[in-house]
Amino acid sequence: MQTQPARVRILDAAHELMLTVGLARTTTKEIARAAGCSEAALYKYFASKEELFIRVLSERLPRLTPLLSSLAAEPGQGTPEENLTEIARQAALFYEQSFPIAASLYAETQLKRRHDDAMRQMGLGPHVPIQGLDAYLRAEQRLGRIRPDADTYAAASLLLGACAQRAFAYEATETGELPPVDDFARRLARTLTTGISVTDSPA
Repeated sequence: MQTQPARVRILDAAHELMLTVGLARTTTKEIARAAGCSEAALYKYFASKEELFIRVLSERLPRLTPLLSSLAAEPGQGTPEENLTEIARQAALFYEQSFPIAASLYAETQLKRRHDDAMRQMGLGPHVPIQGLDAYLRAEQRLGRIRPDADTYAAASLLLGACAQRAFAYEATETGELPPVDDFARRLARTLTTGISVTDSPA
């Protein structure tokens, strides 16, 4: 007997199939079968496979955007280094888990174009976390905790770019192991804040 709501089962099934089979080879028919519902029922909740993929990213992986939004709305909580450490940790986990799903997008031009169009229509995309982190850093800048001459957009791009790189660059090393996420996030945040934070910032 199925106890989970259909939408939850569909998202869970899509997440699992996209991880194991790959986004390009996963079909809505297979997702519906794995979720124990009809393909017609799937389309009651999701307009397309593209939307389903985006919902998997936003609802089944570490939720970076809500964290950035809350920090930007209430700057001054904690220290910039502490906040950037948590942002880096969540971002590193998000990219680590999303890259295996999204990698096949870059192998099929038509598939990637459909997904890019779907994300634009939903106001989403890989640029959104950069904008969110930039907004948080600018809010801290207005409080005097980030240097007034700091390029906050560049800083946001550097931090999130490093987190994205962690997801695949280190697999080519001798061990093929990713740096431990907590240590990676802490070192990254410390290095970034050394360059942009005000030494004697307000508490």
